[in-house]
Amino acid sequence: MKKVIVKKDSYFDSVFLMLMSKELKDLPQVADATVTMGTPMNLDLLAGSGFPKDGLAAAGPNDLVIALDADSGLDAAVAAAEALLVRKTAPRAAGAAANPRDLRGAVGELPGANVAVISLPGAYAAREARKALEAGLHVMLFSDNVSLDDEVALKTFARPKGLLVMGPDCGTALINGFPLCFANVVRRGSVGIVAASGTGLQEVSCLLDRFGAGVSQGIGTGGRDLKNEKVGGLTMLTGIEALAADAATQAIVVVSKPPARPVADKVLAALEAARKPAVVHFIGLKPEAGARTHPLIRWASNLEEAARMGAALALGRPFVPSVLDLDDQALKALVTRETAKMSKRQKFIRGYYTGGTLADEAWLLLHALTGAVWSNNQTDPAFVLADPLKSVGHTVVDLGDDVFTVGRPHPMIDPSTRTDRIEAETNDPEIAVMLVDVVLGYGSHADPAGALIPALVAAKAAAVKRGGYLAVVASITGTEGDYQGLAGQRAKLEAAGVVVMPSNYQAAVLSVKLLEKVVAK
Repeated sequence: MKKVIVKKDSYFDSVFLMLMSKELKDLPQVADATVTMGTPMNLDLLAGSGFPKDGLAAAGPNDLVIALDADSGLDAAVAAAEALLVRKTAPRAAGAAANPRDLRGAVGELPGANVAVISLPGAYAAREARKALEAGLHVMLFSDNVSLDDEVALKTFARPKGLLVMGPDCGTALINGFPLCFANVVRRGSVGIVAASGTGLQEVSCLLDRFGAGVSQGIGTGGRDLKNEKVGGLTMLTGIEALAADAATQAIVVVSKPPARPVADKVLAALEAARKPAVVHFIGLKPEAGARTHPLIRWASNLEEAARMGAALALGRPFVPSVLDLDDQALKALVTRETAKMSKRQKFIRGYYTGGTLADEAWLLLHALTGAVWSNNQTDPAFVLADPLKSVGHTVVDLGDDVFTVGRPHPMIDPSTRTDRIEAETNDPEIAVMLVDVVLGYGSHADPAGALIPALVAAKAAAVKRGGYLAVVASITGTEGDYQGLAGQRAKLEAAGVVVMPSNYQAAVLSVKLLEKVVAK
């Protein structure tokens, strides 16, 4: 049975909604649950899922909607949901950390703070961000649905003050050693990162930690900062200038999806003016012949290479190009082992990703090597999935895309979005390789590997039953400092027969080498 609970004038940010959805799903009384805001799109999706329209009719965009599905004991499920909401929104006990109700109160409680993290409906977020900037605070604008005009106005106001507006829709930052929102615990070091990419910043920062360099600052910009000429890279430029003035930063790494050409020129000019060695990685865009060059600027072709270059610059050691950590003999043995039992019907790679930038890196590499990879993120219209809910041929799908997360938690928080997709395609006899990312850190699931493994094991068993073998290749974005534990996550995956590679780039490269062996059989 299905029931809708509406809480009028009760706004909560996406992290709260995702976490509460997950907690409700874990309750024994609840078969399925969605906690969301009552926007028209969300209400349409819930109605399409069979929730009663009369209950949904009472909800508006600023109302909290709790949609419950209970096979039996619906009253108990409703009571559990109400109790959970009360517990999560209860005032803090005396002596506990402060819980101010507005920006002025927060500044009063923490007079030394210099960053405000804002997560409000897009219609109100810009107003509060402006207040924070007027108070001399940098802003991390977690909110999405902030208009382009508001973004330009905020960043134009902040720029001459030397203040950062990280966002809108900025989910990752590392400021003065503190991870903000979706970020990892990495060692402090001398590499400063400015990134228009959340999981891109996570991957580079974690690899820098692994290479012994560490991060001085990790500044997010929001996705439109470099892509839209009206925004003009204002946060990227301010971030580069801040790192140039930071004595703790010895090298700068810039990560972004391909920017508008005039904005790219501004970024390169800012890096030249910074007079510090820098690494640039515009994801999916190779430096054009005759493009602007400078002796202090190096170009990376993937996220791992960006981290390796940054670490080499920071530690004063030569940069050694690397594709795979495995030597030729170990690689040959691994490829032989993982392909020996595959059937002739198996010929496709399927990538199931939770990180958008990691998905982009994978499909871009695979598309370049195979010539035909479909994705919901594809830039070539000929290879955009007609139905994002169904894979065809070689497919790499970003399951954190809006089409999958409307009305349900992001898969980094609730892995069921991905496991449901894997289970739906488990019986496809043409899959040869499954490629997955596992992202650790604040905000992510407490045990992403453990949550993923049952679906992977079932898929491998189904392949054996058909007379074949399924290779599963994974990468882990994280560190030993993350509460999930890098080594423990790797051990779980490997015990389940998953090949774990040191980076997302290496995982994608190995997947192609496996496919090449299968095709050659």
